[in-house]
Amino acid sequence: MVNATLAPETTERATRDEPAVGLRARDRHRRRQAVVAYLFLAPTLLFYAVFLLLPLGFALLLATSHWAGFDLGDIDPAGLDNFAALIADGATFLTPILTNTLLFALGTVVLTLAGSVLVATCIDKLRFQGLWRTLYFLPIVTTVVAVGNVWKYMYEPGGLVNGVLNAVGLGSMAFLQDPDTALPAVVVVQAWASVGSAILVLTAGLKSIPESYYEAAALDGAGPGTVFWRITLPLLRPSLLFVCVTQFLTGLQSFALIIVMTKGGPGDATNVAALEMYRQAFSYGDWGTAGAAAFVLFTVVLAVTLVQLWLFRRKGEDA
Repeated sequence: MVNATLAPETTERATRDEPAVGLRARDRHRRRQAVVAYLFLAPTLLFYAVFLLLPLGFALLLATSHWAGFDLGDIDPAGLDNFAALIADGATFLTPILTNTLLFALGTVVLTLAGSVLVATCIDKLRFQGLWRTLYFLPIVTTVVAVGNVWKYMYEPGGLVNGVLNAVGLGSMAFLQDPDTALPAVVVVQAWASVGSAILVLTAGLKSIPESYYEAAALDGAGPGTVFWRITLPLLRPSLLFVCVTQFLTGLQSFALIIVMTKGGPGDATNVAALEMYRQAFSYGDWGTAGAAAFVLFTVVLAVTLVQLWLFRRKGEDA
């Protein structure tokens, strides 16, 4: 009788404990899954720690110190003195160096976007599209040194560009020797070299637009201009955002093309932030100023990128 009386209570207690046991088992299973996931992520996290976090921390240390670049024991704390030196009266970092950097990036983005949208739209209506995309992509796989030197010779007084100007009755111009034309001349080269990658992105964006939109526009009697502005361009917004952000980042960090073509001259006419950081660190041995300039450039890059993302998102919501 005792066993018969206790059996229902035991069964009821076991039934109540089943959800708790199940939850604990699920928690253990999730913890095991998390451990396995972190083990798989460990090589990538280690890579980022070694090649991103540690250099970032060391750069911050240098930005707040004085160091000539030889013995780590000679690092002398300087607080915010390096940042103050960048914006002090008579300093050239804000003007013209940072100004040149922003103008270079802005000019590159404008020319690259305009050229790539035009060429990608034309290629989308031609045969042998793969051939045309390959031809426009060739500058991307060509070394910057080769591109810079070829265009440098083309800009010479006896080069191709001045030859064309003379043929149409215009005089020769000292493109890379004149402070007023040196920066625009390099911007043109950077945009020319960047158009190929932008064309690939925009061509993929054009292929993703449903043909039914164009058929409906044709039935409504819309012209090519209306179709482009009302259908093609709005639906290309994600691709345009990607091109705009990546090209702006590339322009803000540009270094190799400028050092090949002008070395920052004449004067500081084409000197940009990345080149100035290189000079401060490797030419003048002032790693603290170079580190401070790097963090200022990082702040500018982050701010510009966030503004671009906000503007494109806002336009997308308004549309």
